[in-house]
Amino acid sequence: MYFTYIGVIFTDNKLLYIWIMETSTKPSNTHIGRKISRIRELRGIKQETLASELGVSQQSISRMEQSEVLEEDVLENIAKILGVTTDAIKNFSEEAVVNYFNTFNQSVSSSNFGHNNTCTFNPLDKLMELVEENKKLYERLLLAEREKNEFLKGK
Repeated sequence: MYFTYIGVIFTDNKLLYIWIMETSTKPSNTHIGRKISRIRELRGIKQETLASELGVSQQSISRMEQSEVLEEDVLENIAKILGVTTDAIKNFSEEAVVNYFNTFNQSVSSSNFGHNNTCTFNPLDKLMELVEENKKLYERLLLAEREKNEFLKGK
């Protein structure tokens, strides 16, 4: 069995999830269409959007993504729309993407880009504080209801 990288989710420049799909055949490293598909997915662009930008049908994009090779001018147009170079498409690999994201996350936390990107509190502690606050609020509401019922019984 082989595994294929599908996508990631980021929040506050931190990698949260990586999806991996199990496949029965080893993916080809030279399949330009698959590389375009992966880059498009990573960029969050739908086939319909790419098709519209290229002035072709969605079915044409689907056929391109199933093709092992594409004409250079078509590849250049796709690269422009995806915001990458043709070399980036040609040299794209799943391993490089994971390495890039890992390097990106490390550089973000070390350089800070003028922001404090390091978490100074434990998010689970904050969550538990909110749970406790909600619990106390519920208890106060329950007490108020009891007092209201006692008041109404006295009338």
